[in-house]
Amino acid sequence: MEVIITSDRTMITNHHGKEFLGFMTTSPPLFLPESIWMRLAAPKMSVNERGEPWQAPYGLRKVEAALLDAGIEAAVIDPEHIGKHPEARVVAIGHHDFFALGPPSSEWWVLTKREPVNARSFRRFMESKQMEYFRRKGARIIVGGPAAWQWLYKPELIDRWRISTVIDGEAEKVIVDIVRRALDGEELPRFVQVGVDGVPSLEEIPLIRKPSVNGLVEVSRGCPRRCRFCSVTLRPLRHYTLEMISREVDVNMSSGLRSVILHSDDVLLYGSYSIYPNEKALIKLHELLKSKGVSQVGWSHFSLSAVKYAEDEHKLVSRMSGMLGDYYKGVEVGIETGSPRLAERMMPAKALPYDVREWRNVVVDAFSIMHEAKVVPAATLITGLPDERPEDTLASIELVEDLKDFRSLIVPMYFVPMGLLRGESWYNREPTEEQLELMRVCLRHDLRWVEDIARWYMRDLNPLARYLLSLFISSLKVAARRFLEPPLERPHLNRS
Repeated sequence: MEVIITSDRTMITNHHGKEFLGFMTTSPPLFLPESIWMRLAAPKMSVNERGEPWQAPYGLRKVEAALLDAGIEAAVIDPEHIGKHPEARVVAIGHHDFFALGPPSSEWWVLTKREPVNARSFRRFMESKQMEYFRRKGARIIVGGPAAWQWLYKPELIDRWRISTVIDGEAEKVIVDIVRRALDGEELPRFVQVGVDGVPSLEEIPLIRKPSVNGLVEVSRGCPRRCRFCSVTLRPLRHYTLEMISREVDVNMSSGLRSVILHSDDVLLYGSYSIYPNEKALIKLHELLKSKGVSQVGWSHFSLSAVKYAEDEHKLVSRMSGMLGDYYKGVEVGIETGSPRLAERMMPAKALPYDVREWRNVVVDAFSIMHEAKVVPAATLITGLPDERPEDTLASIELVEDLKDFRSLIVPMYFVPMGLLRGESWYNREPTEEQLELMRVCLRHDLRWVEDIARWYMRDLNPLARYLLSLFISSLKVAARRFLEPPLERPHLNRS
């Protein structure tokens, strides 16, 4: 094995087949010992004789495919089995949140003053005997992934852990050259920034060769909305062909996976090069999955304005959900703010084709549509945005209250400087009274719906995981009583 591709345990896991359990790795262990918390959030997976896990994160599978396509012997290896390949000369490591600096990990730092388990797990891995062996033998260590930017805040660890190269951005086009130079003993650049001109074209994106975690398959990259706080909008928009998607679904299904998660920065814009959903492309995409006998489908991300437009104009959300079966389907959505002023300043195109000043109504209508279509949104709110005022937070509070009757989870997160706002200051202060009230309102909302959602979500979990998750929810409800004080007295806001 020339190249090992790996990460720590919080990444090399399938979360019991429940993708949203992975969010538990972004917090410190709550109410449970860390060892049990990890068994619930990041259980070990079975591996073959080489130490290859039977599923691996999609991004690592893409790097693996790029190297294999180039004739380089490489494989994703479980972190506890990398010692089986002492001859490897390159160790490539990817991660979503190396140091728990991204959302929502950074919020847990501020609220609990405790380190989230993803950062702890990654540090243990980097300081393990196996990684120390590869450092001593002079193996080149290459790191990257969505959290590559975090190494800029930890330069001392680049030296301490002898990192050869950090790749920030879509890596498929550059990874082959970097790895070949590493194998040839050449000097490597310390930091590689993949800009717009360096991203792979659709034809240059390799297709995965081995199964991805929980059947995740990418259908598009990029987003046309240009929200200032988001790094995704810096990428050009590319849509996979149905043949490409079909081949990756086949890879997963041939391994025994029967569920699929369609991944895009906005699945509802698949096949579209504007902010208007492409009805024919979306129906063909879901007909493809149905024809393959996929048992369950989830979506990674919807934009709320696309939900409203797709349903209002084409009944697309209810049609897609109905095509796939009578069960709840999860998706991530971004509310981000209930303030029309901040929405207009930070994400003016997020509401299109509707007026951004109508953002509150767009959100409420979209949640109503998803509720009726048995789509369960896991929504994010950002607090601590640059130029945020108390009245902006109060507007977000009132919006969450408007959503109380819609099945969903809503998570407030502190602002992290990404995308076009990368140069802004981090939000790491103590929360204001208004921000604390926003957290309380979100918690009340989540507690209203968590048991209803959990009954569906846990139905096919193994008994131990189901028991542990039930114990966590019960403990959360008890602890929440201490946090849920009487609501903050606040003025009525003019919603016009």
